Amino acid sequence: MEEIAEGVNNLNLAGDVIKKNRIQVSNTKKPLFFYVNLAKRYMQQHNEVELSALGMAIATVVTVAEILKNNGLAVEKKITTSTVDMKDETRARPVQKAKIEILLGKTANFDELMAAAAEEREAGNVEEQV
Repeated sequence: MEEIAEGVNNLNLAGDVIKKNRIQVSNTKKPLFFYVNLAKRYMQQHNEVELSALGMAIATVVTVAEILKNNGLAVEKKITTSTVDMKDETRARPVQKAKIEILLGKTANFDELMAAAAEEREAGNVEEQV
């Protein structure tokens, strides 16, 4: 009986878990490369990042994922699409919006590429000062 109680106490309920490596992307609030750089930072910290968006922002999420993949920084682990019911103030009934979630993981040479980019930035800063 104690084992069962211990197992129940160790369970994490889905509502209690807040993903620290999830980025909710908007196509109007921040520029595209803000999300690219944020995703890089999250991958450094957590080894993977989940990008998600609703409606018109789906194109921005796909673009961010493709930039990271084409630069050799990320590999695609999982893509999930669904619809979400949203309340619309102008209509009485709920409206369905498309939703996408893309899970990206670090590539084997992610750390090397990030170090090379940092060195390149430092070399550019030294040249500007001269």
